[in-house]
Parts: sequence; structure tokens; C-alpha cells
Amino acid sequence: MGPSPYPAQADSSRERTMKALILFWLCISLFPGFSQGRVVGEDEAGFAECNVFFPGQVPPEGFTEPFHVKICQQYNREPRFATLYSTKDKIPLYSAFKYTKAAQNEEESWLVEPQVDDPDNDQQEMVLEADLVGTVANLGVNQALTSDYMGSGYERGLLNPSLLNEEDFQTATYTLTNAVPLSPSLSKTWHRDVGRVVEQALAPHCPSKDHLYLLAGAIPSSIRVKGKVSVPEVLWLAACCDTAEGWSLGLVKKTSDENSLADLTVGKLEEQLLAGVELFKGSCGGDSKNKEKVEAILQAVGQIRAGGQVGTNDSQESKESGLVRKVAGIIATPFIKLLELLIYLLVELVKFTFYFLWLVIKRVGSTILDGASSLWSGVVSYLQAISTVLISIPYDLGRVVANISLGFLEIVQDVAFLTYRILRIPVGFVLHLAAFPYHSICAIPSVLKDLASGIGGTFSLAVDATATLLHGFYYVASHIAKRFVPKVSSGD
Repeated sequence: MGPSPYPAQADSSRERTMKALILFWLCISLFPGFSQGRVVGEDEAGFAECNVFFPGQVPPEGFTEPFHVKICQQYNREPRFATLYSTKDKIPLYSAFKYTKAAQNEEESWLVEPQVDDPDNDQQEMVLEADLVGTVANLGVNQALTSDYMGSGYERGLLNPSLLNEEDFQTATYTLTNAVPLSPSLSKTWHRDVGRVVEQALAPHCPSKDHLYLLAGAIPSSIRVKGKVSVPEVLWLAACCDTAEGWSLGLVKKTSDENSLADLTVGKLEEQLLAGVELFKGSCGGDSKNKEKVEAILQAVGQIRAGGQVGTNDSQESKESGLVRKVAGIIATPFIKLLELLIYLLVELVKFTFYFLWLVIKRVGSTILDGASSLWSGVVSYLQAISTVLISIPYDLGRVVANISLGFLEIVQDVAFLTYRILRIPVGFVLHLAAFPYHSICAIPSVLKDLASGIGGTFSLAVDATATLLHGFYYVASHIAKRFVPKVSSGD
């Protein structure tokens, strides 16, 4: 069997990851207009710096599910709009924004939010999906990716339409956290209808665009793209003109009927959403009290719904302006592409330069760290050995002194015992030898006495035995005589 391919794959993966990180930081440093989208923390009020997109800086209430994520969408270090995202349905529930100015769509560059999938990720800005491969844990678990839309028959429909924004505001809208799955025709009609309603019906009846607050949202359905991203069953728009004579209005488009566009009060719209939802506060809350404004707006909405135009002069100017922009765009396109190529080459050159420097620094740093580690290990081992020896010296000295003392005591004990044994043997022998004659002489009378007693006893025993035997014979003989010899009478 050949060598395992896994180490090579791991090195290749690490190399790709390092390249992606270097490119990411280069893009941030070279292009300060990098799109950002920050996941708002639970300890922050509302949508943090994006509270400016809500009347009175108070976001809608009632969206309290644990899978609801608040995102402050930013670009060029400025907040551009706010989004409440559902990690369960993988679509935004609403995006809050202000109408800036109608503009032509720019080239789309779709971005994703790293912290939606990986809350511990330190990248606090949206980046291109391709640049996140290998750098974000669980990418695509909580949010939709471009791959979820490919080959599905759906396209990424923007809740906050790009055509209602210009410049940096428009660029910031191209994020997957602002997109829902829509059929191509529905996406076109939704953007067209919302654009016309805002430009021709809502903005003209609000004294200042800065006081016109817009909420574009979606109601998820059980239908999911590739079993993951929910297809909305309803698209809705809520508008609020937060002035002294404020008004509010709601619009609903059912995805099953792309030509539908129903107007209703904000209160009625809230009833179709989650229980307890309140979209606007203050003068925008509840049903609008400025009936004249609302009637004029509804009349304009009716004309738009019927396919007419409101304000033909403005429309004509817009068409002429659009034509000029198209011609200018055709002329400028080759120069723009050339500039993009030069920028791309510059970025690649800087990227590989930084990558080479990174490898050199990594190699030198690794060598220095390895040497420092080896030196430190040697010093630690030397200090441990010295410490062990120094600590053991008093112990060994005490043990030697104790052994010498014990040995001396054992020698003294053995000498004393030997002396005692030597002295004890002659004294006992002399005593026993001196006492022998005395004990021997004193024992003679006793021995003679015992001998005489033994002889006398033996003689007496023989006499007693003889007398007893004779007495026995006599007794037997007399008994036999009495039995067998007849008695002689005294007459005979």
C-alpha cells in the first residue's frame, strides 16, 4: 500500500485557509468599503446602532423566538438597514430601511454573515461565501447559501430592494440574509411593485424621506428549497411616516398570485403575523389617523395596481435619465473592466507577497520557537536535577549519621553481652565443682537408708506372700472336706 494522502490534504487545506485569510484582510485594508453585517448581542438594546431605521428607534415587538437573530447590516462602517433573520427557516422575517433614492441595479456580489452560523467567530462583517470555506464552523447550518438556490428554480429575492437604494445603501442589500426564495417572475413583480409604491405613492406624501420608515417582510411556509430554505407564502410591506400628521399603511402580496397587491391597515397586517406583534410605535402605531393622506396614497396604489403611472413627468425624466445612464454604462464598461483587471492583478500580487512573507516569518518563527523550547526544556531539566540533589543532601546526611549511631550501639551491645557470657561461665563451673563433694557425702546416708528399706521391704513381702499362699491352700482343703467327707455321728 502507498503512503496515506491525508497529510497532503491537510496541508493543502491549511494552505487554502491561510490564503483565504490573507485575501480577506487584504480586501479590508485595500478596500475600506467592505460590506459589514454585525450580529447584535442579546445584551444590546434593539438593533444597536441600526435602531435608527425604526420610528422612535424602537424595533417591532413580538418577535421573540430563540431562533430569531438580529443583524445590523453595514457598509463603509455605516449602518445601512436592519434585518431580523430566522435561522430555523433560513430567510429574513423582515428588513427595516429608509428610502434613499431610486437607482439602477449594480453588479451583484452576494455575501454571507459568518456569525449566524458560528457565534464565536471573530469576523464581525459579511464576506464573500467563497472566502469563508474552511474558516467558519458549521457554515450554512443556520443560513442559506448560494448553493441552496442553484438549480432550484428560485432566485434570491431581496426584501429590501436594491432599486430603492443608491450607492453604498444599494451595495449593502446584496446579502443572503436579506434574500428569500422567489420565482424569477415573482421576484421581478415584487421589486417592481414595491419600487413603484414607495417612489410614486408613499414618498410623495411624507414631508421628508428621513421620516419615512419601511419594513419589508416575509411569512415562511412549509415548502422548503432543497429541504432547507423556506419559501415565503406571503410578502408584505409596512410604511410609516413619523411626523406630526403621521400615517401608516400595509401592503400584502401572496406568492401564489404574483399579480396580487392588497392594501390594508398596519393593525390588520399585524394580525396576519405572529401573535402579539406590534410593528410601529408612537404616531405610526395602530391605524393611521390622517385619513386624507391615506386615501391619496391608496388612490395612487390603486393606479399602480391597475398598471398606470403616477406622475408622468417624473416618469419621463426617469426614463431619459435611465437611457443616459445606460449609454454611459456601455461606454464606461470596457474601462471599468480594465480597472477591475488591474485591481485584481494588484490584489493577487500583494496577496502572494504577503503569503511569501508569511511563510518566511512562519519558518523563522518556528525555528526560533523550537530553539527556545529546547533551551527552556534543558534549563528546566537542569534546575530539576540540581533541586533534587540539593534537597537530598540533608536527608542523606541524616541517614548516614543515624546508621553510624545505630552501628555503634550494636557494637557496644555485643561487647557487653560477650563479656557477660565470658564472666558467667567460670563462676557457675566453680560453684558446681565446690558443691559436688558436699552433695555426694550428704547423699550416702540417704542411699544406705533407702537400700536397707528396700531389702527389709522385699523380705517382708516374701513372708507375707508365703503366709497368704498357705492360708489359701488350707482354706481350699477345708472346704473340699466339708463337701465330700460325710459327717460321723456322735453315737457311732
